[in-house]
Amino acid sequence: MYRFQVRANTQPGEFIAIVGSAPILGMWSPQQALPLSTNADRYPLWSIELDPSQLITAEGRLEYQYLHVKAETKIEWESKAKNRAVPIEPTPEMLVIDNGYWGTIEPYCYGYYEQGIAPIVLPQAPQGLKIVIVGSSVAAGCSAWKLRGWSWLLQQELHRRFGHQVLVHAKLGANVTNIIDWFGDLVTPHRPDIVIIALSLGNEGLVHAPSHEYKAIQRRFESGLQKLIDMTRSAGALPMLGGLYPNGHYNKDHYNILLETHHRMMCWEVPVFNWLNVLDNEQGRWKTGISFDHAHPNTEGHRLMFTAIPLDLFAIDRQQLEQQKRAIASTQEVTVFSDDQGFHLLVNPKTKSLRIINATRHPYIISPSWTELQEQIKTKANLLPGIYTSKQQQNYPLSFFVKGDRTIETVLEIPAGSDIEYQATFHLFSPKACQILFYDGQIGLLKENEHSLRVLNETDHEYNIHPMWKEVRSALKSMPPGVYTDTLQPEAPFRTMMIGKDGLESRIKAQPKSSMIFAYRSELSALSRVGIIPLGDRCAVRMLLYKLELDGPAYPFDLTRTTLLSDVADIIENRFYDMWNPDYLRYNFHERRMYHTKWTGLSFAHEVEDNDANMYPVFERMKMRYTSRSERFWYTLSHANELLFIRTGVADRASVIDIVEKLERLCNNKPFRFMLISLQDGRDVADIPHVLHYCFDFNPDRMYNDEAYWMECAKTMGSILESLGVSSRNLFWCPPKVSAEA
Repeated sequence: MYRFQVRANTQPGEFIAIVGSAPILGMWSPQQALPLSTNADRYPLWSIELDPSQLITAEGRLEYQYLHVKAETKIEWESKAKNRAVPIEPTPEMLVIDNGYWGTIEPYCYGYYEQGIAPIVLPQAPQGLKIVIVGSSVAAGCSAWKLRGWSWLLQQELHRRFGHQVLVHAKLGANVTNIIDWFGDLVTPHRPDIVIIALSLGNEGLVHAPSHEYKAIQRRFESGLQKLIDMTRSAGALPMLGGLYPNGHYNKDHYNILLETHHRMMCWEVPVFNWLNVLDNEQGRWKTGISFDHAHPNTEGHRLMFTAIPLDLFAIDRQQLEQQKRAIASTQEVTVFSDDQGFHLLVNPKTKSLRIINATRHPYIISPSWTELQEQIKTKANLLPGIYTSKQQQNYPLSFFVKGDRTIETVLEIPAGSDIEYQATFHLFSPKACQILFYDGQIGLLKENEHSLRVLNETDHEYNIHPMWKEVRSALKSMPPGVYTDTLQPEAPFRTMMIGKDGLESRIKAQPKSSMIFAYRSELSALSRVGIIPLGDRCAVRMLLYKLELDGPAYPFDLTRTTLLSDVADIIENRFYDMWNPDYLRYNFHERRMYHTKWTGLSFAHEVEDNDANMYPVFERMKMRYTSRSERFWYTLSHANELLFIRTGVADRASVIDIVEKLERLCNNKPFRFMLISLQDGRDVADIPHVLHYCFDFNPDRMYNDEAYWMECAKTMGSILESLGVSSRNLFWCPPKVSAEA
């Protein structure tokens, strides 16, 4: 039986019918068309089952169309220009003719047996080879007539020419992770001579992933293929790769990823079938007429894939094959450099790993200026450009960087008595090596285990990784909450990573072209974190924290002017209500400043933009900004272990006592300090509990105009904070978005 099926959206009372070139189909008469059926579980799939003996025509194939019957007198044909067509053949089982969507007439039909029919395995000739193909639905022949896709065509031709036996193990939706998991069951028991690995970026999730995940998907795919190549060789077989192919949903960015991976695969020293050359429309999508849907080629597309396979790759006799296998199996470390003192460099050509042995009692320094060594590395090691990481995680340099000319750029100190093995970072991206939390082609965060995180910086500049980087912050939710420190320099600035239930809560610095390991040290509760909250009088504190890279999202007084400390105390006591109330705001066009009429010492200079024709959008913007800033204020009061409030500008003793008393009530027995930075006699505020006074003048106007002055002030502020025990190692970093109830 043939089951014709098509997907079509209809209204109640409407239906789909089939009409065509056979008498049973009305000989193109719509009045004699046969109705299809559907039900609530299958809709919008419509179908009808017909005996192929009733569909025979003089041409040997049936032409037909589906009709959308809306009423007795209103019938809509699929097309005026072309018909669907299907060959009519005897069939032992139900043959499903999948016609996709109504109105979209494909040039080649797709038919498959509903229950599936066990493939006929052609025998292996005495001198023939055994070949296993592993892959996804395209390797299974999906969307080709009777699933006779490129792999079926290859199976037939290799048996005819060489007597080879080809076994196909392909599963719908398979990706590199699946095939690695299934390799032992799908491949190893057959003891193949050749394994063809045929997978695509589409099944890795590239089409539907957010753009910041493209590079991670790409690296995982490439590393997974490399892993499968190694597994194939370990199984005693020669690897070959099915090339990449298009996808109807790829965009320009997807296409760039596709081409990058394609070009890299072509340099991997294994045979690759160049399918892009015959399938790609030069935009990452299928050429016209060769696809069934966005993900699969049709019968013609499969034929083109087969024609792109160089069959002479398989013109190899068993003796030649065994020689190649022995050559691969005998791959051993090759000496790249050796002196007469006990210092050696060795490379494994198969894995591209580099081993450094220093058997002497003295450290060795590898540097770009050691020309003799670098020349040997360049000509003999054939290292891959990029970061190399050590398998050992302590006491040794964790990584080095290989330039495009295959020499080592990093200066490495190799300790006496050491034996270190380095491998290219693509190993880390293999599905079974690490969990990729984030990777954008420059910065990588890889979860090695529950208590260890690797940070990769592939750029030539230092990178700040901080909580305001939304994708990075969220990615680190996958790590257990706690305090993590750099294994090599745990006490260095910006080498302490704090991870909470919402992800990253601190700033770290990733060194250029390097790899770092952050290891779990303690629970967050074991660390007394200090929250710094500026209280005006201008933006000086905000500017200084920015230069010290200790700044986070803004607080309410960061970008305001508050000439009266009493106003600040009153605003806080009133929980910031009315701070951005339009009824109290007046804009001075001459001064380009917003003044507050309730708290007369409060004004705003950064709220009105040149294109603001009226004040309504300004007030709405202020409401949004200052609501968030006030929420952060209360969040920090609630969640930091200690608090450091910082105020610049002269203040009288009574105002200082007043705000300290108010803060004391708000902090509810939590340790806090009130730092006053002003050019006044320290005796004015002496002996007030919680108060620290520093006699400096940090002028924000001068900072804007004099970078050197700004840096000098920042250095002074840094020294003050250091004397108080506040640093990147214990700073409380408020998240950008918090709830008012938090």
